[in-house]
Amino acid sequence: MNSIENNLKEILQKIESAEQKYNRTKGTVKLLAVSKFHPVDAVEKAISAGHLLFGENRVQEAVAKFSDINSFNKDVELHIIGQLQTNKVKKAVSVASCIESVDRIDLLKEIQKQCEKINKKIKILFEINTAEDSKSGFKNYEDLYEAVKYCADGNTPFVEPIGFMTMAPLTDDEALIRKSFSSLRKLSEKLQTEFPMFNFSELSMGMSNDYEIAIEEGSTEVRIGTAIFGEREY
Repeated sequence: MNSIENNLKEILQKIESAEQKYNRTKGTVKLLAVSKFHPVDAVEKAISAGHLLFGENRVQEAVAKFSDINSFNKDVELHIIGQLQTNKVKKAVSVASCIESVDRIDLLKEIQKQCEKINKKIKILFEINTAEDSKSGFKNYEDLYEAVKYCADGNTPFVEPIGFMTMAPLTDDEALIRKSFSSLRKLSEKLQTEFPMFNFSELSMGMSNDYEIAIEEGSTEVRIGTAIFGEREY
């Protein structure tokens, strides 16, 4: 058993323990293995260990790593989780099954445009800024509402909104971290009521240092990298 396999096993056990501890149904929290700055053979070791859900921050790196992997293994899912420039969307949608970092309406429109060109439906999460030290994500409700309504009005047939993503503030203050996650859950519940045509079932929140709090607050996907793959190779 390689160390990546061991690490995956250990983290999945911790997630399962947290689900149990906070009365979450077993298997409701997915593990997104963040493979940025790690070589393709590290990803292949994780796939060999049975893991199929990965996240990448940078499009160029994602394409280089996952174009071949996707052609050999159709079950592998790649999510783009980093800030996405509109000029990188064409490449991003060619390899990803989900874009988690939709933070503005022009990006949403470009994703629809590029997916329509290749006749590919893609899932998205709206990224919400719940931390003052973060530069990415929707910062005000009006802009977010406008983007969700744009989808609800039938403008994005190739884009399926499935939920929301956030990053907690970089702090040891548990109360601030919890506030970040609970505010995302409440926002999701509010928008689900306002837009019943969507199934906002996904909350991507929680990383290596705060995923247990995230699970308690309703996360359905935690994003973990170093604890699986080791220190990054820059």
